[in-house]
Amino acid sequence: MNDKILLTFNAGSSTLKIGLFRIAVSGPMRETRGLVDFRHEPLTLRIDGPEPLQVALRAKPDEDLSDTVSEIFEALAKHLDIGRIAAVGHRVVHGGDRFGGPVALDNRTIDAIDALTQLAPLHQPQALRLIRAIHKVAPDMLQTASFDTAFHRTNADVVRRFAIPRAFHDQGVKRYGFHGLSYKYIAGELARRAPAVAGGKVVVAHLGSGASLCAMEDGKSRDTSMGFSTLDGIPMATRCGALDPGVLLHLLGAGGQTLAEVENILYHRSGLLGISGISADSRELLRSSEAAAREAIDLFTFRTAGEIARLAATLEGLDAVVFTAGVGENQPRIRARVCTRLGWLGVELDDMANAGNATLISSPASRVSVFVIATDEEQIIADETYCVIGAA
Repeated sequence: MNDKILLTFNAGSSTLKIGLFRIAVSGPMRETRGLVDFRHEPLTLRIDGPEPLQVALRAKPDEDLSDTVSEIFEALAKHLDIGRIAAVGHRVVHGGDRFGGPVALDNRTIDAIDALTQLAPLHQPQALRLIRAIHKVAPDMLQTASFDTAFHRTNADVVRRFAIPRAFHDQGVKRYGFHGLSYKYIAGELARRAPAVAGGKVVVAHLGSGASLCAMEDGKSRDTSMGFSTLDGIPMATRCGALDPGVLLHLLGAGGQTLAEVENILYHRSGLLGISGISADSRELLRSSEAAAREAIDLFTFRTAGEIARLAATLEGLDAVVFTAGVGENQPRIRARVCTRLGWLGVELDDMANAGNATLISSPASRVSVFVIATDEEQIIADETYCVIGAA
């Protein structure tokens, strides 16, 4: 098995991250990574590594991705023996209450994943398109699914419930939580780097274009900012975050918006982009002198700090905060603004460490440790795929 390779597909709403992992004695070891961005045509496959590769794809980003998958395999075949691929692992956003861990994919499990599409309409279809395309191109290829919701299955019932009639809860209208693969990786990394802290009460802030936070105790999820959908919680690049349900009633009623128009507003026209009217990219907003740009950053950091405080209440204490994902890992000014609002909790940053994106950015006097740890969802997908192969 040591000469075999695992391929991981991490499908977002507009991009596809690809990972290649060599199976070693200790488990999957990353060989290289790639990216396809569906927002720009012609589609281009970029592969990192000692010899970076950029391949223009002829395929169009249509509903059937089999041509795209075929070209990806063709490009990879120039650098490795495709016959060495033991399995392809996928990130699937929503596992509902059906999936509590990784699974091998067959017609039954694919249909069950498809049935959950209504709960994650922005992300679930992308993963399903890739799964079906690979099955069409390589029908004998073993495929597995890893679920973002699975990590939060340890949340208590009181955390998962909405204050709505019980019948809706029983039908699946409850808080699920997302970004679970990222949180699982951070839990493992924190245990490796700071085991004494990892066993305590930790809030992890996954701040990227999609953003959420997770309260962990002894490395297990106890609460999270996202709930029934990937819209909930703090404001994001283009998503609204938590919203008074009365706003939806107004938009659909007196506001005269259709359901499709409201969905577009909440997923694509809100968040940093909606507040600023300038950009969904926090880096651009931080450079801007426009008042609306400052307001967008202020609201984002205000809500993020407030959510950390709420999650600390769930944990009944706070030992550490971890920043991760694109914004969390790379933007000291965002971290500083969030932590300044948490001074009453005993959070104090080391300004030089924060400016340098160091791993530990809290000062020695801080009662709460603050870390910056890069996440790696593809590594978790590879690890879980390897476990499914072993079980099989």
